[in-house]
Amino acid sequence: MPRESYQEKLDALREDVLYMSEVVLDRVRMGQEALQQKDEQLAQDVIDNDYEINQLYLDLEQDCVNLLALQQPVAGDLRFIAASFKIITDLERIADLATNLGEYTLEADRDVFPEVDAQEIGDAVVEMVEDAMDAYAEEDVDACFEIAERDDEVDAMCADASDTVMRDLIEREATTAADDEDIEQLMTDVSRLLLTIRDLERIGDHAVNIAARTLYMVENDDELIY
Repeated sequence: MPRESYQEKLDALREDVLYMSEVVLDRVRMGQEALQQKDEQLAQDVIDNDYEINQLYLDLEQDCVNLLALQQPVAGDLRFIAASFKIITDLERIADLATNLGEYTLEADRDVFPEVDAQEIGDAVVEMVEDAMDAYAEEDVDACFEIAERDDEVDAMCADASDTVMRDLIEREATTAADDEDIEQLMTDVSRLLLTIRDLERIGDHAVNIAARTLYMVENDDELIY
């Protein structure tokens, strides 16, 4: 295969990975909006269209395999293909978490913890993924480290939100007489919100993974890989 054609295929892979990230982030935003607005139709759309992300992943996985097989890459090209493959894996898992948000929306019938701002956490992790993909596109090493540092802030936000839920739950149990049915419903609500917080935190973790693979791709530096 001529070198020019091979480079064109590498460039196309990068563009396709960036396109996949745009589709995935759109799904996350849809999941957030569905959860916030309790929009069951939007939630169902997120769930039903997950197959599109899965197909994108499979197509790009095959592209990576073909690039490895057609011309045995070395050094920078090899790291680029390997990093791209790991990044599409993270993107596919982010899409799965967006699907979870859709499912939580269908299960929810009330908002019992309005003081917990899951939307703020969601906005923060979406921005992290956006910036991580920009770092991948531009091979921005400094941005990779900055994204990893921001993950600590997201972890703190998630910990605070979880603590708020648990404190509220304890106070309700101490001050409110409730029958078994009410308690069961409350525990279901608590579980769903804690799962939402956990899934948003995981999206932030995947953003760090993307930054880590980008750093390795550009600098052959595995400092952020864990």
